[in-house]
Amino acid sequence: QVQLVESGGGLVQPGGSLRLSCTASGNMFSINDMGWYRQAPGKELELVASITSAEGTNDADSVKGRFTISRDNAKKTVYLQMNSLKGEDTAVYYCATNIVDLRTFRSGDYWAKGTQVAVSS
Repeated sequence: QVQLVESGGGLVQPGGSLRLSCTASGNMFSINDMGWYRQAPGKELELVASITSAEGTNDADSVKGRFTISRDNAKKTVYLQMNSLKGEDTAVYYCATNIVDLRTFRSGDYWAKGTQVAVSS
């Protein structure tokens, strides 16, 4: 089965930077869109940024100018570069992908387990 593994979360001071990565592994699949979501305590899940297979991107208004999503198709990896971090960015961050099963050509969504980002002085 396809698995998504995240890395790069942690504690950082306001104004600092972190880079999250998420790598897909498995057999007989290809990746369509990829994205990053986050959920802060007591708040609903929020789409932070997304990127298509053609490298087109969209960012939430709350992170525009500060976060950048990118992907490396050869590595089957999506990244989220986070700069100028604020306290309100504190959340669990999840990567998600839409993947095609090359045996059946059916698509489905896969989610990582999440990584904690804490922004505090």
